[in-house]
Amino acid sequence: MGSPWKGFVEFTLPASPPTAFVSADLSSTSPVGLSLSPYGRSMSFDPGMLHNNGHTAYANGTGPGIRETGLVEKLLTSYGFIQCSERQARLFFHCSQYNGNLQELKIGDDVEFEVSSDRRTGKPIAVKLLKIKPEVLPEERISGQVVSSIPVHLDGKSAPGQAPTGSVCYERNGEVFYLTYTPDDVEGNIHLDTGDKVSFYMDTNKHTGAVSARNIQLVKKKQMRCQGVVCATKEAFGFIERADVVKEIFFHYSEFKGDLEALQAGDDVEFTIKDRNGKEVATEVRLLPQGTVIFEDISIEQFEGTVVKVIPKVPTKNQNDPLPGRISSRIGFNDKELPFGEKDTKSKVTLLEGDHIQFNISTDRRDKLERATNIDVLPDTFDFTKETREMGVIAAIRDGFGFIKCVDRDARMFFHFSEVLEESQLHISDEVEFTVVPVGPVYKLFTKDMLSAQRNHAVRIKKLPKGSVSFNTQSEQRFMGVVEKEVVATNAKNASPTKAKEKEAEEGVIAYEDCGVKLTVPYHNKDIEGGGYPQAGDKVEFSINEVKRTGLQSAVSVRVLNRNASNGKRLLGFVATLKDNFGFIETANHDQEIFFHYSEMCGDLDNLELGDTVEYTLSKGKGNKVSAEKVTKVAAVNGISEDVEATVMIGKVIRPLRSVDPSQTEYQGLIEITEEGATKGPNYPFGIMGMSNKADCLQKGELVKFHVCTIAQTGQKMASNVVPQRRAMVECVKDQFGFISYEVGESKKLFFHVKEVQDGLELQTGDEVEFSVVLNQRTGKCSACNVRRVSEGPKPVATPRPDRLVNRLKSITLDDASAPRLVIVRQPRGPDNSKGFNVERKTRQPGVID
Repeated sequence: MGSPWKGFVEFTLPASPPTAFVSADLSSTSPVGLSLSPYGRSMSFDPGMLHNNGHTAYANGTGPGIRETGLVEKLLTSYGFIQCSERQARLFFHCSQYNGNLQELKIGDDVEFEVSSDRRTGKPIAVKLLKIKPEVLPEERISGQVVSSIPVHLDGKSAPGQAPTGSVCYERNGEVFYLTYTPDDVEGNIHLDTGDKVSFYMDTNKHTGAVSARNIQLVKKKQMRCQGVVCATKEAFGFIERADVVKEIFFHYSEFKGDLEALQAGDDVEFTIKDRNGKEVATEVRLLPQGTVIFEDISIEQFEGTVVKVIPKVPTKNQNDPLPGRISSRIGFNDKELPFGEKDTKSKVTLLEGDHIQFNISTDRRDKLERATNIDVLPDTFDFTKETREMGVIAAIRDGFGFIKCVDRDARMFFHFSEVLEESQLHISDEVEFTVVPVGPVYKLFTKDMLSAQRNHAVRIKKLPKGSVSFNTQSEQRFMGVVEKEVVATNAKNASPTKAKEKEAEEGVIAYEDCGVKLTVPYHNKDIEGGGYPQAGDKVEFSINEVKRTGLQSAVSVRVLNRNASNGKRLLGFVATLKDNFGFIETANHDQEIFFHYSEMCGDLDNLELGDTVEYTLSKGKGNKVSAEKVTKVAAVNGISEDVEATVMIGKVIRPLRSVDPSQTEYQGLIEITEEGATKGPNYPFGIMGMSNKADCLQKGELVKFHVCTIAQTGQKMASNVVPQRRAMVECVKDQFGFISYEVGESKKLFFHVKEVQDGLELQTGDEVEFSVVLNQRTGKCSACNVRRVSEGPKPVATPRPDRLVNRLKSITLDDASAPRLVIVRQPRGPDNSKGFNVERKTRQPGVID
């Protein structure tokens, strides 16, 4: 059937455009093409546009339309207008030509379209509209730098005849981008210079598509040169603490202009800041005179305050505050709380909350931050903290730390030298007062090999006067009692010495009456006085000692008054050898040695020395071996009879004492007289009491001087007052010790400590010395003591300077720029801490004493 539409149908629209039109041919389902004239309220219909919504897709029906872009300028219910971006034109469009959801189309949206013409009026219209999704630039401030400032004349106005624009740059993903800006884009009406740090937003011109910078804010003005202090140095780089802001900046050693070997932490420097890979680095670093850079001003006046928050020993993960401590103080009429850090205390003594302290106020020039510094604990601080103070005695000192024997604790307490108040020097047996705190990680790490089980350490250590500390209280009253049970010593003859030492002697018991009450008190062998060894039934006199820590009582200063049973025969002897837990006694005839164990010693073993006179009883043990028991130190008696010849003899040791050579069977040593012509004379034995120095270790073959004496009991002639005649050369001297070229046993050189050198002389290699040889009974090693210089060795000859150096020094003049320079880094100070020299320096006249 032919189309009923043969031409245009024109009709007038009502007041508001219709929302729909109905086809005249009810059987047709084709859409109706309508065209609304932008210049009148009339609508045209073209039957030839059935397949293009009433409009041709060709500008003049000759070919495909050209796609353009534009901006929705006006939008009504069914039509609107577009402002073209590429040309000055305003085009009509019908909403039916929009390809998309009409509800999403807004005024100002960018669209793409084709240009066609209305066949009725011939005017251009927009068809086939598509909304363009614009590039969404991130609405965030971008950091950049001014690379070209806006040019101005000398009068400050913009240059005529050109657009007043500048440019900035920013970096993203390793690439650098440049944007232009105008004076209107700068906030605050300020002038930006090249190199200034700025932040800005990006803006896109919708007509031209050009991107520029807007809302530019100045972040930091360009600095020509900055100053600071080197705060850290690594292998190839370091860090500088800046003087303008509270911040550190990185620098590479290649940027240092000077002698890199002389650079160290604490040096004042100047530098230039540059951006590299988005980070600030210091370049062209040069040294400044020491003291040029000052970060803070410290008050002259000192203030007093109270610690309200201490610096934690273990920083928490979230702790970023470099000044975590707090001090409360009343300054003027106001209460003020000041922070402080680890470096603000004068010493490393632990601070506690409530400490009464003295300090100065430091004001940082960069951010005006005030903090407390030069913090020092005041002597009356213990009245404020109310901490529990304990007492003790220094028991051991090592390199940087030590141990305290506590009055109220069993375990020895570790301490570090940094915890000593008043910087007083501590020595062993010094009495101290201290506070006990739980051990921290630093001390655990420092003492992990020594204090694996100890959990506390001593801090805030104060030295006390002698006699302030007492571990025990001893009664002034003397008591009388009877030995109810005597001390049962470990059987050293049936057990090894090591095991016998580990097993302590069982204590004895004394029964006594006090105010009509029968009591008992224990006692030990070391607390017995006099030569008697109390036995059961003996009447004794004693004092009572009470341990403060435990409250335990024991009898001390025990003296035997009478004895019911007689003892075995008591013999006299002399201590010849002292080992780890046993020793030997030289008999009164000086010809044998008797074994004794330390558990058989009655009295303080620490006071026992070689040559001491002792009283003992002989006993036989397993294997019918003779040993000494109930050994008691007595007053010294003459070890050798007074019948000593005045003649000084010279001889050679042909057999040492058995303590020097344990492999020999004889106890006594033997000296052979040496006469002129190398003829052999008589031999004289000697024991420990015949030695002038009981600790001297005479070796086989050594020359000695001695006297001859006669033993009264036996009539035997023996050597006495034996003095070795040793001379040897000093092989080398090190810091606190040295070696002498002298053969002892298998060693060809003998060790000595500088403290053993007499008259405080400093020995040099090649000096000839006399000395004694002592044997360490525990280690079995020999060393020299009583070292005396006999003659000095040859002085070392100074090596002459090389000719090239002499010629170089002669050729240097003051005008030579490459000559070495002497730079004063610190002015001299006098004894009164004043600068320079107060007394005029004068030329000293020979022979004249001022």
